[in-house]
Amino acid sequence: MSFKNLAAFKRRLNKKLVTKSHSNAKKAVARATMLVTGEAVRSVQAGGSGESVRKYKPTRTHAQSKPFEAPATDTGFLVSQITMNVSTKPDGSVVGQIISAAPYSKALEFGTINMQPRPFMQPALMKNKKKIVQIFKSEGIIV
Repeated sequence: MSFKNLAAFKRRLNKKLVTKSHSNAKKAVARATMLVTGEAVRSVQAGGSGESVRKYKPTRTHAQSKPFEAPATDTGFLVSQITMNVSTKPDGSVVGQIISAAPYSKALEFGTINMQPRPFMQPALMKNKKKIVQIFKSEGIIV
């Protein structure tokens, strides 16, 4: 087998390989981001194991979470504000973000002077660390 323009063939082949690896990277990042987002949502929806308290406006009973456990859902607002975004940067890198837009997310995740943390984002990531590595291996991003 011979090629009339080997250099042009190599460029086309390289372009296909780069496009394929970029596609695989985006797919891997999207899968990993969805996995962690789902885990964060599930951990909040699982409910608290702390004491029950009476709340008003609206009137309800809420099972609070214990310190260092994921926050227990009350009105569902926190869960509704957990979203994800996967984007490609101009340099070709792929970035996955998991965003909790509730105004009190930072206080829950890291705690305050008056409250111990109720982390839900970092534990979701750590719980899925091995699965994320497997995703990247299955897509050929890492060996």
